[in-house]
Amino acid sequence: MNRLTSISIGIILMAAGCATADSPKPMNDLEIAHTAYTAGQLDIRYAHLALGISENAEVREFAELMVRDHVAVNDAAVALITKLNVTPQDNDLSKALVSGASDKRGELSGLRGKAFDCAYAQNELSYHQIVNKTVAETFIPSVTVPPLKTLLDGALRTFKQHEGHAEMMVAGLQCGS
Repeated sequence: MNRLTSISIGIILMAAGCATADSPKPMNDLEIAHTAYTAGQLDIRYAHLALGISENAEVREFAELMVRDHVAVNDAAVALITKLNVTPQDNDLSKALVSGASDKRGELSGLRGKAFDCAYAQNELSYHQIVNKTVAETFIPSVTVPPLKTLLDGALRTFKQHEGHAEMMVAGLQCGS
């Protein structure tokens, strides 16, 4: 696991713990919704980067899947927010995710060939592991609005499949060799 991923994990787990020294109150449903949406948007951006750089068919297929599935979940989130007539709230965690993703995209942008494919695949595996853990252990138990909880439950099932797919992709690319 690279240094940036380790830092991102720490930020996400600390912020997702719903309380920090700087923010003693738990995240509310609108902050959780915004953070989940933001995480999806960031993964879509990673996927578009992969589609622009990678020539590996497996990596490109995975990236296309990320775009399709994350857009579908985010579209469902927008529809729910519209139906509930609420406005998601930006927060420290969503801001940290955006900042970390910007750094990671910069790192990935400088790579080509197998180096890019492996870095992208490993990032996707780490990213889905972190997001899935946060959604399962923090967001879903904390959410109070039933339709949001249902949306997150469904998304988590899809994203666990992504995690498994990313794990197989890392192994198939033989990134450790």
